[in-house]
Amino acid sequence: MNNLYPLKFTQICKDKIWGGNKLNEFLNKEYSELPNCGESWEISGVQDEVSVVSNGFLKGNSLEELIEVYMGDLVGEKVYEKFGIEFPLLVKFIDANDNLSIQVHPNDELSMERHDAFGKTEMWYVVQADPGAKLISGFNRKIDKEGYLKYFKNGQLEEILNYEEVKAGDVFFIPAGRVHAIGKGIVVAEIQQTSDVTYRIYDFNRVDDQGNPRELHTDLAIDAIAYEYEANYRTDYQSLDNQSVKLVECQYFTTNILPLTASVERDFTDMDTFVIYTCLEGKYNLAWEDESIVVEKGESILIPALITNFVLSVIDGGAAKLLEVFIK
Repeated sequence: MNNLYPLKFTQICKDKIWGGNKLNEFLNKEYSELPNCGESWEISGVQDEVSVVSNGFLKGNSLEELIEVYMGDLVGEKVYEKFGIEFPLLVKFIDANDNLSIQVHPNDELSMERHDAFGKTEMWYVVQADPGAKLISGFNRKIDKEGYLKYFKNGQLEEILNYEEVKAGDVFFIPAGRVHAIGKGIVVAEIQQTSDVTYRIYDFNRVDDQGNPRELHTDLAIDAIAYEYEANYRTDYQSLDNQSVKLVECQYFTTNILPLTASVERDFTDMDTFVIYTCLEGKYNLAWEDESIVVEKGESILIPALITNFVLSVIDGGAAKLLEVFIK
């Protein structure tokens, strides 16, 4: 059997009522057939939307098929024991040309009970933001269910939501239960659990292309919301060249930022996990054993768990910025 190698995948682009054209402008995505590309799914194990390999001898095989064959060699033994052939993370880019709906995701327990699916905890890394662009993360005051319902029923929901003006490089952790929305003029990289369960709370009275109001999930959302307040919803971190710096660490994934200006050796010998690198800026060379591959801006690559040592290096004196994602 041929050895596993770092895998690239064919992007899965999604036309959205709120989408635009920034994924092409800022991340080199091609989607000429879509008028409003809102999302590009880079690596997906979501049922009926499973990513397909685009490079090497495994080209044309789905991620699910590869996990079935390579099991722990691909994703890590403990990951395989827990998730089987379902890849546990979804990596995507989102272009909000208009405000996304205000929504919430259920946790694992509630989602399993209602949908026989995992819940959704996620994080956002802001790739680009127009001046003054804002997103919603959590509440702006202490509140309970009764207080929330009072504002909601009076059409005053937006008064209790926490708005954050953002710029490129900002990071937000969105655990299951946190009310959230990406605002107009923002491009994000999103790392999330493999789940497509979303409860839409409010959609600014928009209608679809048939003139129908978009479906809301008001009753489902009430019991999914975590009625919590935090003083700071933004993730603070200090980026350091050629060092992997933690952005988010939770039971579902760890995400680091790694700015490259030289060469960096990475050793995952003790980790028992796949690693994903998503290239936000520039391009770089990934070398392992006696092989190498170039990864461009906007591309994501999945490094199998059995490849534990590799080198990331810039090309022709350039620079690159990477998100590094794995399961601890």
